[in-house]
Amino acid sequence: MSDIIELQRRIMAAMDRVASGLGELSGTGGGDAAAQQALDEEKVVTAQLTERIRMLSQRHESDLAKLREATEGTQAQLTKLDTDLQRLRKANKELSQSNQALRDANAAGVAEPHLINKAMMAELEALRAAHAAEISEANTIIAAMTPLLEQAAEADTAEASKVKEGDA
Repeated sequence: MSDIIELQRRIMAAMDRVASGLGELSGTGGGDAAAQQALDEEKVVTAQLTERIRMLSQRHESDLAKLREATEGTQAQLTKLDTDLQRLRKANKELSQSNQALRDANAAGVAEPHLINKAMMAELEALRAAHAAEISEANTIIAAMTPLLEQAAEADTAEASKVKEGDA
């Protein structure tokens, strides 16, 4: 971003120099070849700087779009993970309540088969929720690591190419 600001500053300075050069040309009648050459050079510099700003802006927009895409993907993964963790908390709460009911029934000396079934179902749901949360967590980690691994692979490939060119 500071490159763009610096380039804009340089373009503005070049345009000021062009304007002052035009003023001088109009004041001297426009016959000065050195002034015309300076004007032409400034036009070239201005065109080059304008092109660099355009390229930097395009690169910036491209990088920004990639960043947004990555952020959206990560946000979706985190939302899935949050949903699975909430499911896990709910299942664990139900399991805890079922186990408390079983302990109370056992303390009262009353055998309650439906409490045993309810506790087993709560335990199964807790296991399923834990498994789903672990998968979501692993997917979130994979999604975060994939771009880093791709960058490392690209860097290794570039380094290997340089080494290969050095051997040749």
